[in-house]
Amino acid sequence: MITFLQGKLTESWPGRLVIDVNGVGYEVLVPLLADGSFGQIGETVFVRTHHHIREQEQTLYGFPDDDGRDLFRLLIGRVSGVGPKVGMSVMSGMSAADFKAAVVAGDITAISKIKGLGKKTAERIVLELKDKVGVTSAWETQARGGTLPPEKSARNDAVLAMISLGYKQADAHKAVEKVDSEITNADEILRAALRLMQ
Repeated sequence: MITFLQGKLTESWPGRLVIDVNGVGYEVLVPLLADGSFGQIGETVFVRTHHHIREQEQTLYGFPDDDGRDLFRLLIGRVSGVGPKVGMSVMSGMSAADFKAAVVAGDITAISKIKGLGKKTAERIVLELKDKVGVTSAWETQARGGTLPPEKSARNDAVLAMISLGYKQADAHKAVEKVDSEITNADEILRAALRLMQ
């Protein structure tokens, strides 16, 4: 699985980048909203990726941050009828923060305005992200992130990462709560929580 690329940006088109990594050119599809987030042609860039494999093809989807990639994975993994194409439409049509706020508020109208989504798909996204995954309370907590102490914020980030990996919210919270309170880095909390789930 290719989880990130670091190399020279050789081509930049709306929705598509080409990155030279040690002489190998990787084509990466990116959200339209994130186009300017990756840097200029000729610069060394770091892109978080989702490597999607199907029978006929392999595609790399790129994101400027973990939050965007986690949201994309959550959409394609947890919402029925939403594949990478629709997932990229969502990421191209609305910022991750605005999308999360729309899901928390149940704002189907705002989500259905995204190109390629209709009202029914928007309703399904809101319903399945709220009910199946139970992600909205974690997003509400994240929205209040400015008032959280750093250690609480790191634990909240670990819970969100586990949810994006497919764990139920209740299980993710339990695992993170069991992690030693001396661990304060979100990545380390996540690793420790995942070990507890095995």
